[in-house]
Amino acid sequence: MQDEVDRLVAAWGRERPDLDVRPLEVLSRVTRLARHLDRARRTAFAAHDLEVWEFDVLAALRRAGKPYSLSPGALIAQTMVTSGTMTNRIDRLEARGFVTRQPDPNDRRGVRVRLATRGKERVDSALADLLEHEQELLATLSGRQQEALSGLLRSLVVPFETDP
Repeated sequence: MQDEVDRLVAAWGRERPDLDVRPLEVLSRVTRLARHLDRARRTAFAAHDLEVWEFDVLAALRRAGKPYSLSPGALIAQTMVTSGTMTNRIDRLEARGFVTRQPDPNDRRGVRVRLATRGKERVDSALADLLEHEQELLATLSGRQQEALSGLLRSLVVPFETDP
């Protein structure tokens, strides 16, 4: 069984035999898989009238636990976007009735973004459907294989997410 990465690695090996193209065997598959998963997530979220970025912000608030409230700075850190982008996203989510802005009780100049009931219901239903779909995607791997793959991927991700 061959995939597109096997074909491109063979082509590069033929065209550039002077280079070690083995990293492509792993990282090109990770990149292609990420694209496939992104499409699948977009489809799953569209069924709930959500964009991926909307889910990301709502999910960060939901994971925070009661009262489902975070500062814009915490949302920026969790979703890896700029402050201007986050302001725009909060504005749009607020217009849809998914979040509210409230004064920060610990900082008179600060604001907290709070998950509204409508946002909580939407993210909960989207998450349940997403997890069901993602379990189907992983069904070809045993539980042990899933754990091994998770550990290997963690080893690749951690250096990017660790503060210098």
